[in-house]
Amino acid sequence: MKVLHVITGLDAGGAELQLAMILRHTRHESDVVTLYNPGPVADMIREQGTSVRDIGMQSNTELPALLRLRKIIKEGRYDVVHTHLYRAQIYARPAARLAGAPVVLTTEHSIGETHIERRKMTRGVRALYLTSEKFSDATIAVSDIVKDRLVRWGVRADKITVIPNGVDTDDLGFDAGARERVREQFGIGPDTYVIGALGRLDPNKRVDLTMEAARPLLGDRCKILVIGRGEDQARLEAAAKRLGVTEHVIFGGYQKDTTAMLAAFDLYVAASLQETFGLSVLEALAAGLPVLYTTCPALDGIQTERARLVTGTADELGAEIRKAVEAGPQPRVADPKVFDRYGIESVVGRIDDLYEQILATRPRRAQRAVQRRRAAVPRTAPPEVSAAGRAGRGAV
Repeated sequence: MKVLHVITGLDAGGAELQLAMILRHTRHESDVVTLYNPGPVADMIREQGTSVRDIGMQSNTELPALLRLRKIIKEGRYDVVHTHLYRAQIYARPAARLAGAPVVLTTEHSIGETHIERRKMTRGVRALYLTSEKFSDATIAVSDIVKDRLVRWGVRADKITVIPNGVDTDDLGFDAGARERVREQFGIGPDTYVIGALGRLDPNKRVDLTMEAARPLLGDRCKILVIGRGEDQARLEAAAKRLGVTEHVIFGGYQKDTTAMLAAFDLYVAASLQETFGLSVLEALAAGLPVLYTTCPALDGIQTERARLVTGTADELGAEIRKAVEAGPQPRVADPKVFDRYGIESVVGRIDDLYEQILATRPRRAQRAVQRRRAAVPRTAPPEVSAAGRAGRGAV
């Protein structure tokens, strides 16, 4: 089958990196369209051999983008259109149906209790989501809590399939050489205890809570290393200054090699206010790190000694961080029972199966048309968009 993934942007974030992993393991032919901002993950996907096009949206309300998407889908003769993230869902689901794509589905990565991808869940946001959802055959929820939130929002339960995010444990194993290189890169001594945070910097992640909780322990022998970028960085830097820990909190920016960054940490702290899955926690566990977390739906019902659920207050989190620091660096051992459920090959296989299951419900003439297209149409690179489209950027 020929699949087109449509995503809002491809800066470094959980949904974007998950898409890159899916593309590495899918058994179907795939292309990608990003509505804007083909950031570092776009480069990563291209290096893997998958085409990425940027249609260059300039604003949230750009109706011609729907027609551009319809044209791309129709000319590409895609069997499946798979959308990711709110704005892509709003535009690509109706575009796919107008183009006659046999299968249209969504992965819902980031619906919280009060926000969806940093948007407040207003009546207008909900109305747009539910209207475009009518053009979709199915929604993949990355956790049971996401399914529950979608149902409360108004999505029919029988249209939702829970398929969790996947983790490539082979890629995330501990690398002692990488640990040494990363610490040298950031000026961190080999005996310094490093508390790590990794991911997009936004207020929901509450990296400032980690700084406040760890403040009494920070100094020459204990540092916080924050890997990622985002709109919250200026506020976090101001918080570090206010707390008097600027010298001991290192903002490392976006780094392509997640495995190497995790190798440099001694403790991973995820202090999010709310999460839909908690992929970074699983990645830290795959790297053999001890983890403190305030919420992680992916670990609901899983008992592991490597991860501890902590109340999201500075005092409680600080007490657990102190215990970890005083115990010192621990042997890097991944807990296999966590990854029996979340291995990337199994997860992507379930997604690929879902495409085929939905196609099997289409009329026989639609199924025969897919078979004829696959037999007659050779694999070709999708057409380029204009230079203006390639250069376009917009605000999420």
